[in-house]
Amino acid sequence: MLTQNTTSSAESRRTPPETQVSTAEVAATAPGGIKVIRRNGKLTSFDAQKIAVAVTKAFLAVEGGAAAASAAVRSKVEAITAQVESALTRHMVGGGTLHIEDIQDQVELALMRAGEHKVARTYVLYRDEQARKRAAEAAKAPAVVRPGINVKLDDGSVVALDEARMRRLVTEACAGLSGTDIEEVVAAALRDLYDGIPETELSQALTLAARARIEKEPNYTYVSARLLCDAMRHEALKFLGLPETRPTFEEMKAVYPDYFRAYIHKAVELELLDPKLALYDLDALGRALLADRDGMFDYLGLQTLYDRYFIHSNKTRFELPQAFFMRVAMGLAMNEIDREARAIEFYTLLSSFDFMSSTPTLFNSGTLRPQLSSCYLTQVPDDLHGIFGAIHDNAMLSKFAGGLGNDWTPVRGMGGYIKGTNGKSNGVVPFMKVANDTAVAVNQGGKRKGAVCGYLETWHRDIEEFLELRKNTGDDRRRTHDMNTANWVPDLFMKRVMEDGQWTLFSPEETPDLHDLIGRAFEVKYTEYERLADEGRIKNFKRMPATNLWRKMLSMLFETGHPWVTFKDPCNLRSPQQHVGVVHSSNLCTEITLNTKADKEIAVCNLGSVNLPRHIGANGQLDLAKLEKTVNTAMRMLDNVIEYNYYSVKTARDSNMRHRPVGLGVMGFNDALYKKRLPYESEAAIQFADESMEAISYYTIKASAQLAIERGAYSSFKGSLWDQGILPIDSIKLLADNRGQYLQQDASQSGRFDWAALRTQIQTTGIRNSNTMAIAPTATIANITGVSQSIEPTYQNLYVKSNLSGEFTVVNEYLVNDLKALGLWDEVMAHDLKYFDGSVQQIDRIPAELKDIYKCAFEIDAKRLVDAGSRRQKWIDQAQSLNLYMAQPSGKKLDELYKHAWLSGLKTTYYLRTMGATHAEKTTIQDNRLNAVGNAGAGKAGGASAKAAAKPAVPVAAEPIILPTLEAGSGSAKVCSILDPDCEACQ
Repeated sequence: MLTQNTTSSAESRRTPPETQVSTAEVAATAPGGIKVIRRNGKLTSFDAQKIAVAVTKAFLAVEGGAAAASAAVRSKVEAITAQVESALTRHMVGGGTLHIEDIQDQVELALMRAGEHKVARTYVLYRDEQARKRAAEAAKAPAVVRPGINVKLDDGSVVALDEARMRRLVTEACAGLSGTDIEEVVAAALRDLYDGIPETELSQALTLAARARIEKEPNYTYVSARLLCDAMRHEALKFLGLPETRPTFEEMKAVYPDYFRAYIHKAVELELLDPKLALYDLDALGRALLADRDGMFDYLGLQTLYDRYFIHSNKTRFELPQAFFMRVAMGLAMNEIDREARAIEFYTLLSSFDFMSSTPTLFNSGTLRPQLSSCYLTQVPDDLHGIFGAIHDNAMLSKFAGGLGNDWTPVRGMGGYIKGTNGKSNGVVPFMKVANDTAVAVNQGGKRKGAVCGYLETWHRDIEEFLELRKNTGDDRRRTHDMNTANWVPDLFMKRVMEDGQWTLFSPEETPDLHDLIGRAFEVKYTEYERLADEGRIKNFKRMPATNLWRKMLSMLFETGHPWVTFKDPCNLRSPQQHVGVVHSSNLCTEITLNTKADKEIAVCNLGSVNLPRHIGANGQLDLAKLEKTVNTAMRMLDNVIEYNYYSVKTARDSNMRHRPVGLGVMGFNDALYKKRLPYESEAAIQFADESMEAISYYTIKASAQLAIERGAYSSFKGSLWDQGILPIDSIKLLADNRGQYLQQDASQSGRFDWAALRTQIQTTGIRNSNTMAIAPTATIANITGVSQSIEPTYQNLYVKSNLSGEFTVVNEYLVNDLKALGLWDEVMAHDLKYFDGSVQQIDRIPAELKDIYKCAFEIDAKRLVDAGSRRQKWIDQAQSLNLYMAQPSGKKLDELYKHAWLSGLKTTYYLRTMGATHAEKTTIQDNRLNAVGNAGAGKAGGASAKAAAKPAVPVAAEPIILPTLEAGSGSAKVCSILDPDCEACQ
C-alpha cells in the first residue's frame, strides 16, 4: 500500500506501544555517520537493527508472542526494516541527521505498504496518545529557556542561529497559500535543530518541516519547494563566487540578472554549455527572468529538476530554475534571426508551465551536444552486418538520451535457410537478447536507463517465442528482461480472430514483401503465400487457429505486461507519409508512427506537451485564444529542434531533415476534467477529449502551415496526404474503406474551425512538418509542472511516489479543496484516504458526486479509456501512449477490451496495468473503523464502484481465455510498476 510521506504529521503522532522499543532507542551504526535527534535535543547514532526490534514488538503487541516468533513475521520484519532504512538513508551518503519522529513516520509508512493495517493502526493511535501525554506534561512543567543554537557555516565559522531570517523565509514561502501556518513550520524546524548544526542541515530542517505537512494541507508542497529554493540559491551563488549567497525569495529578484550572467560564463568556462550562449545579450535575458515563477513549483517538481536536470559541476548544482528555462530557450533560439526576442518568447512559455519540452530537450538544450530528440525508430535488416550495425546505432542513440523502437520483423525466423553457410537460422530471439544487454550497458547519458522496445509482426515465424521474451521462467538466454516488446498486428489477423479463422506464420526471407504491404494489398499477398505453403512451395511455416495465438498474446500481456498490442494498418493507412515509405513499428512508448527503412531511414521525433488545465478558463471552458498562442510558439520550438539537434547517427539526421516530423502532445487531461467538474467515465468527458484534441489539432496543423509560408514546406511534401488535402480527420475514411464492418470510430467534426480553408492553404503553400502530433507519457515533465500525466486517469488521490529523486507524497489538491469546501477535510479523512489506497469510494461521508469525479484509475471502466482515446485519435496524425487499467482482469475482459480498442480505430495501446491481489482484496474490506466519523460509522462499505463492463458488441473468442495463475498475493506484480523508482523509461 502507498500511503504517506516519509516525514508526515511529525508533531501530532507519536510513540509506539509500550511493548515496542522507544524511539530514542532507534540509534547506532549507520552509513555515513547519520545521527538521530532525540526529543530532548541530544544526538545518538542511527542503528537500523533497532528498527527491526521496534517492528517485531509492534507485531507482538497486536498478534501475540507466537505470531512474532513465526518465520512469516520474521520475513516481514526484515523486509520492512530494509525498506525503512533505505527510505531514511538513500540521500544521506555523506551523513546527516534524522529526527525520531521521521523514523517513526517511515516505520508507519512501511507497515501500511506491507498491508499490515492493524499493526499500523495501533502504531498510529499509540503515537497520538503519547503525543497528548507529552503535551499535557509540558503544559504543567515550568517554562524552560531554550539554550542558544549556533550554526556552523560552510567556511567553518560558527554564528548564532538567525531565527528572524528563518521566519522571514517561511513567511515568504507561505505567501498567498491558504491553509499554511508560518509559526507551525518554524516551530517544527526548531525542534530538529541542535547546537553546531551545519548550515546545509538548517536549510533542510525548514524544508522537511513543511514537507511533513503536505498530507494535512496540499499547499505545503509549494511551501516546501520555496524553502528548497533557499538551499539551491545558496549552493549556486556560493559556487559562482557572488557577494550575496543567502538571499531570501524576495531578495533574489534583484540578484537573478547578475547571477544569470555569471552562471552562463561559468558553465561555458567549464565546458558544460555551448560558448555561443555567451554571445547572447545576457543583460537583456537576465532582465527578462521572472523570479516570481520560482514559486510555481510543487516539491516533487522542483526536487526532480534539482536531482536530474540542473547543470552541475562535481555534483554542485549552480543552475537555478529560471536560468534553466532560459538556457533551454536559448538553445532552441540558436538559429533564429532575432535570437534574444525568440529566446525570451520561448522562456516565457516554458516557465509559465503552459507548455513543456520533452526530457531530452530539457537535459541537453544549450549544451555542447544538444541531443534534443525523444524517440528514434530503426529497422533491423536480415544480415549479420546489418543486425550488429543496428545494435551499434542503438548504443549511439541511447548514449545521448534517446528512447528506441526497433523493427525486428525482417530478420528470418528459426529454421530459416542461411545460404552463405548452408545452415539454419536460430531466429530473431538471440539477437534481441544482445540488443537487450546493450540497452543495459549504454544508459542515457548516465541520467536514466537505456530503453528500447522491439517490435515483431504477428505473422513472423518466431512470434510465439517473441511473446515469451519477458517471462521470468525458461532459458534465460532467450529472455529480454530489460527490453520492452510490442506486437505489430495486421488487420487481417484481427479479422481472422473475429471470424475464428486460421493463421499462418512465415519466415520473412520466404515472404519478403509482406513487411511492406498494408491493407488489402497485404491480405491478397498473405492469402497467396498461404496457398503456396499448402502446395509445399514454402517450407518454413506454421498454421494454427488465430484465436489460439490471440489467447497467448493476451495471456502473456497479463502475466508479463508484454508484448504491447499495436496495430499496423491504422498506423499506415492514416499516415500522411505513406507515399514515401512504410511505418514498420512505433517507438518506446507507442506514440510515434514514422517510416523506417534499413540503412536509409532512422525516424526521429521531437516532443513537447501542452499543459491542458492551464488552458481552462475560470468559466470551465477551453481558452481557445490562449491555446492557439501556446501552440504557435510550441510548434516553432519543436521545428527549431530539427536543425539545432545533435545526431549521433547520420541516417537519423538525413531522415529528420527530409521529413521534419514533430510530436506536439498534451498532459494534465484529468486535471482539466477536474476543473470542468467532469467524471472521467462520463459522456461529457469523452466529448471533451474529442473537442480539446480537435482544437489542438487545428492550431497545430495551422501553425505548421504558417511555418511553411515562412520557412518552406518539408522536402517530401509532394504526394503526401497533406498535399492531397487529406487531413488526419479525413484519413479515417481510408481506414474504413479497408476495414469494412470492423471500424466503429466517430469521424464527426464540431464545426468550430474552418478546416476547409486550412486544407486549401496546405495544398497551396505546404506544411512544414510531415507529422505534427503525438501524445507521449509525460511522466517526468508532468511532475515538473505539477499536473496529471498525459491523458492518464488519476492513479490514486493520495499516495507516495518513488522515483530517482526519492519518495514524495502526492495529494489530489482538487479533491482536498472540494472536501474543504464541504467541511470534510480533517486528519481522519486523510487517514481514510491512506487506508483505502487513495480511493474515495468506500468513505461514506463523501458525496456521490465527488465519488464519481474522483474515481481512481482502477475504478474506471477501461473501455471508457479506449473511447476517449478513439476520439483523440481522430485528430492525431501519429498516435498516443494509452495505458489501460483493469482492477480484476479475466480472459474474457481482456479479449473484449483489446478487440474494442481495434474496432475503435486506435493505432496503438501501451501498458496493461492491473492491480495486485493484495490491493484488490482491500477494496472489499468490511472494516469501517477508519471510516467512522460521528454518526457515519454505521455506513456501508461496498467494493470499488467501477462500472460493469458493457456487453460486448463483437464476438469473443470461441473458447475462454484462461489467464496464467500468478504467485499468491502477487496479483500481476510482473506488470510495469507505475512507481518503480528505477524505471525512467517513459519519463
